[in-house]
Amino acid sequence: MSFLDNLENNLKSLENQEERDGSAHQRREAERAATLAAAPWAEELKTSAYTKDLMNKAAETGHKIRAKVYMAWLGTTLRLEARGKKLELRPTSGGIQAAFLDGAEEVKLFPVNLQTDPAELLNEWASQLLIT
Repeated sequence: MSFLDNLENNLKSLENQEERDGSAHQRREAERAATLAAAPWAEELKTSAYTKDLMNKAAETGHKIRAKVYMAWLGTTLRLEARGKKLELRPTSGGIQAAFLDGAEEVKLFPVNLQTDPAELLNEWASQLLIT
């Protein structure tokens, strides 16, 4: 049996196994539904004045505490990171959630109102940075 024949048989076997496993299909559909429900919030997070102001104030805060604040978009999540501590803004179906992380451990989770001042959120996060 050649390599290509063997590969084709393996792929067919995997497809058949996936068709028999209904939970994989249900899980994909649930993930898709959650993504679609969060899409309006993700778009608002990416385009809002709150986010722009948050990024500017994060750079200022980092300068004040003498720490580089790394900012990155991970899919629809905005992550700020400094001194091993992270602040993530995650769009969900119910709105935007802020998560404080210490390494990989989630320390605090709460909702964010994009109509407020991001300085409050940054001050709370910066206080955790100074504890280290």
